[in-house]
Amino acid sequence: MKKITLIVALCLGITASYGQDVKEADVPAPVKDAFAKKYPGLKAEWEKEDGNYEAEFEGKRIKTNMETGSTSKVRVEGTVLISPTGSILETEEESETKSLPNGISDYVTKNLGGKKIKEAYKITDNTGVISYEIEIGKDEYLFDSNGGFLKKAEEKDEKDDDK
Repeated sequence: MKKITLIVALCLGITASYGQDVKEADVPAPVKDAFAKKYPGLKAEWEKEDGNYEAEFEGKRIKTNMETGSTSKVRVEGTVLISPTGSILETEEESETKSLPNGISDYVTKNLGGKKIKEAYKITDNTGVISYEIEIGKDEYLFDSNGGFLKKAEEKDEKDDDK
């Protein structure tokens, strides 16, 4: 019986460490306003994570070419972590592999036998520091803004694969 209780407790603890789905009506106005300002016109699915709110989004937004002033719609997908007061803590946007710093492809070639990058994300924290995360198979690797290897993340779980 102790083993069953321990297994149940561990499963509940693992589940609790991931975000809990939140209905949009339950998301505080400052959080929704911050999201709408950063990603106008996009809809989000919300989770509460360690007291903050994570919006998962996908859609198109207008991008302006600074040199020519022309605009175009570009696909954007990712997540944004927002405090209850509306401060953006971190953004994670999908990135094309061709736009990654060269150090990342060099690392993949040298250390991972040139395996194919399945997905790539540009991560910006609340201080403006940029890092990159790539997914190869079920593994994730984190790099600094110049493409320098930082660490290999733990193997992704099924919940993360569904996102």
